Amino acid sequence: MGPVIGDLLPLAVGVAVSPVPIIAAILMLLSPRAKSTSVGFAAGWVVGIVVATVIFVLLGGAVGQSDGSPSALASWIKVGLGLLLLAVGIRQWRARNDSHDTPKWMQAIDEMTAAKGFGLAFVLAAVNPKNLLMAAAAGVTIGSAALPAGEATIAVAVFVVIAAVSVVLPVIGYLVAADRLRRPLSELKEWLQVHNTAVMGVLVLVIGVVLIGKGIAGL
Repeated sequence: MGPVIGDLLPLAVGVAVSPVPIIAAILMLLSPRAKSTSVGFAAGWVVGIVVATVIFVLLGGAVGQSDGSPSALASWIKVGLGLLLLAVGIRQWRARNDSHDTPKWMQAIDEMTAAKGFGLAFVLAAVNPKNLLMAAAAGVTIGSAALPAGEATIAVAVFVVIAAVSVVLPVIGYLVAADRLRRPLSELKEWLQVHNTAVMGVLVLVIGVVLIGKGIAGL
């Protein structure tokens, strides 16, 4: 299971540093309904990552080999996902200096309920192309490794915990010490809004290259 966990770590970090859900979570923590909306958002983020990952674990299991080594199809899937991530990373890097208007859904966060926060986070985790690609790569990695059910569950849990920590931890921290975190959260939001595209562009490019390398190694 060790090599599988090692392969999952960069993918989990890639999801964790995704700026859009972090900014959305911070905006919710600074909104009038901070506690209920942010808790709903954090729950939706975790559930979305779990659902997306587990679906691809099952698909990965269907294309894997029984001896625990990935099949040629699973390796080609990794190469394909890596190429898609490269395309996303190049696009983000080229857009790093563009000005970005605040999305309308972010402007409406002050009005959101816990249920809407949950739904928004689920979509960002399970439908957003970049995060979906990384969850897909993680799921295929776990599924194609033909791990026993217990080890596969642990691998999914490790991926989900690391991937979700950047959203869940600020929410928990806010519930414990709201007054102390208002200013740091506001400063972090401003930094992410300025630098998120460049940071994510580089990270996604690196992960894409690593994933292509892993896929080619399995052929």
